[in-house]
Amino acid sequence: MTDFNPTRRHLLALAGGFAPAPLFGSFALADAVPANLTPQDQADIRRIQDYLNGITTMQAKFQQYSAKGGIAFGNLYLKRPGFIRIEYEPPSPMLIVSDSVSLHYYDPELDQINRVPVSSSPIWFLLKENVHLGGDVTVTDFQRAPNSFAITIRQTDDAEEGKVMLELGDKPLELRQWTVVDNKEQEVRVGLFNAQFGMEIDQQLFRVPRKKN
Repeated sequence: MTDFNPTRRHLLALAGGFAPAPLFGSFALADAVPANLTPQDQADIRRIQDYLNGITTMQAKFQQYSAKGGIAFGNLYLKRPGFIRIEYEPPSPMLIVSDSVSLHYYDPELDQINRVPVSSSPIWFLLKENVHLGGDVTVTDFQRAPNSFAITIRQTDDAEEGKVMLELGDKPLELRQWTVVDNKEQEVRVGLFNAQFGMEIDQQLFRVPRKKN
């Protein structure tokens, strides 16, 4: 097993892995806008959009994988709109917290905090008040398998910054995994398990960490 090396690119993939049982195996991420979507495809994309908008809170364990970064585990807390907390398990001490405006990366070993806009996260669209799979988010590919979907999206006005493929189970719809591909075609996969939705989450979890000194 490769040791986890938490570069900013790997961390940003979350504050958007490798799932224990990937839904789609080696499905490729498409670049072109999908042509000739069927009425069923369009209806399913609307269902996915409605499902994502229906996520008010989420708590899950995650497994993250990339070829260069290795494997990491941790816990994720999400509260829409705008708030996310990502705790990596040892040996990585990293903590990521969004206060709805900025993502704060805290490294307790270095006692260092870095900040970037929430929009820098590949899953920024999931933190928005209204998820709209159109307009500022472009759907570039849509695929289906038995009781599952894969939908690839990118920011409409920033196509060079990469893309994200969401993988969802169906009946019922459930977000299970996303894969972030950057502009150098490097992938980071984040798989969710033991996910729970709609629970109360203490707002204190989203307090920005403070440096010790």
